[in-house]
Amino acid sequence: MKTLAQRMSEIDELRPPAQIAVFVDVLGLELTIEFLLAFGGSAIQLSRRPQAGSLLSGILSLEQISALADATGGGWHRVPTCKPFLCSYFSAKNMSVSAIARKLHITDTTVRSMIRREADRMQLSLFD
Repeated sequence: MKTLAQRMSEIDELRPPAQIAVFVDVLGLELTIEFLLAFGGSAIQLSRRPQAGSLLSGILSLEQISALADATGGGWHRVPTCKPFLCSYFSAKNMSVSAIARKLHITDTTVRSMIRREADRMQLSLFD
């Protein structure tokens, strides 16, 4: 069993994939995870002048929505699902494979495979 310090170190070492880097820069990692779980796979409109009561305002503040719009250029965007990254993130938070599978609506074998592949992606190359 990993200690809390080891799990926190793993989370700190996670490198978000490029397609969500702008979200992490603006929102931070924890809020980006919540955002991906709520909107991943869907198209959203990011307005520089967001309105209260929008779907996004249920998770993000109006200032955060506006900052995302500024960072991405505004308009319509398809939010990536980033399931391999989410699998690694939840695994680093000591969530069981079964719990991750239920949370992301995928099979346990897919979770194991994604965690393995994501670990390989994060491995430093000896030849670069």
